[in-house]
Amino acid sequence: MHPPKTVTFDVPARVNTDTKGVRRPVDEYRETPFGLYMSRAMVNRPTAHWVESWLLPDLGLCVTDWWWNPGHAREQDFYLDICQIVRDGGSWVLTDHYLDIVVRTGRDAAVLDVDEFVAAVTLGLLAPAAAESAMHTAYRAVDGIASHGHDLDAWLATFGIALTWKERGGVGEDPG
Repeated sequence: MHPPKTVTFDVPARVNTDTKGVRRPVDEYRETPFGLYMSRAMVNRPTAHWVESWLLPDLGLCVTDWWWNPGHAREQDFYLDICQIVRDGGSWVLTDHYLDIVVRTGRDAAVLDVDEFVAAVTLGLLAPAAAESAMHTAYRAVDGIASHGHDLDAWLATFGIALTWKERGGVGEDPG
């Protein structure tokens, strides 16, 4: 079992540092009153070639849309990480709280990785207060999404949040 993963989004340097400390160039960062948008190429990942994410600190969520390579598409519209997001100057630091949600618009929203979450809490890797906050965040999101017809955008609109995404190009094309 691993300690909580952290990811850094360094806006001035246009770099995203992943959980293993690998720095990746970012095509676009966009700061808004409600969060931070990031768009970048996926490097050395055979399943996907592009990733877009929105960090929403007030909701404790990171909303991601993956651009899958042929033969690797997953039946999901959005992937939500339950997390803590702290802004430190020009950088934003995401600490993952193990729970995730997969949203299939109009169909469902399912919580994933409960086993990892329970193991992390049991092993003391996630403090009780952080674990409780993560549970409340996950249930609030699933309930909110479900009560809006399993439409993430409709639920986020109740908070004044409108996520925007790049227009998809052809397979393998950079959207930038």
